[in-house]
Amino acid sequence: MRLSEALATCPTLVLLEQDPASVADVWEAILHQLEEAGFEVEPLEHGCVLFDTAPVELLAGGLEQALERAMAAVDSRWQPSLGVAARRFAAVAAASVTVPGRILVVDDAETALFLEPLPLHLLPLSQERREEFAALGIQRLGELACLPRASVADRFGSDADQAWLCARSEDRARVVPRQPSVDLVESIEFPDPVANSSTLEHSLARLIDLLLARPDRKGRALRKVALSARLVSGGSWRRALTLREPSADPTVLRVALTPRLSELPAPALDLKIKIDELTEWQGVQEELLSTRGKRLQEKLREGLRQVRTSVGRYAVCTVVEIAPWSRIPENRAILVPRDD
Repeated sequence: MRLSEALATCPTLVLLEQDPASVADVWEAILHQLEEAGFEVEPLEHGCVLFDTAPVELLAGGLEQALERAMAAVDSRWQPSLGVAARRFAAVAAASVTVPGRILVVDDAETALFLEPLPLHLLPLSQERREEFAALGIQRLGELACLPRASVADRFGSDADQAWLCARSEDRARVVPRQPSVDLVESIEFPDPVANSSTLEHSLARLIDLLLARPDRKGRALRKVALSARLVSGGSWRRALTLREPSADPTVLRVALTPRLSELPAPALDLKIKIDELTEWQGVQEELLSTRGKRLQEKLREGLRQVRTSVGRYAVCTVVEIAPWSRIPENRAILVPRDD
């Protein structure tokens, strides 16, 4: 319903302003705590993270001790729940259905039986695909797992084929840890709320200069940055930007970030800029003689890195033939993430 209707229906309704900046900061702090506990994490979304316990089990003295270490790394006020399984989807499903503050361990031999009665919305499917399954009366994972794989892939496509594998606990995807994060932040607090574009642009330019002057940047270029602000209305505003080409040029950064300031929905109480990802190199040594086509290959490789940073590891894949003799098109080849 509209806001006016909601207030008329419930006069004591409390309206909460969106606060994406605080959510991002709290989530990053939780990931840092898990990493400090020894876990290599793969964040899926805010509130959901995957990690492999095997490396920590050797240090902690077993699986149970490693799980307790992970639970202790997260503040209890967030009421974390932990799901453990040999397959990544089964682990996410176990964490989704268990009681907050508890640990649910699913035996590998009983994974398919555990998944069978769970609702279909746990699968990584689009809303349109879920509606198509619901129209056919498929509402549980077990109902999808009973269908022939070739029919599912032929009717609904590759995303449904991957969902079918997850429902049968046959997915082979592993945890892909994120790159170590950097904690380079500069902020400025205004004495009064600011909505003037000129003031905001000058403040942004000053923050960029301070950020580039940080010695812990070690001369590396910026690949991904986030701009955020606390609003006078009580909420916050945040925009993340992946640069087309990594740069440490203040002019390039100002040109890329300044247009984002026009998206501020209300006057700002402060302005903050944070580096989300830096390049791995500190400088570029040019060759005296370069082979033909090498410059183009470097541009393509850098473009692939940018796409992965912005969208995710599985955004750039290559086709690998596994059974070219198969009569089923979906079985002839698979998509594998590119590593170059």
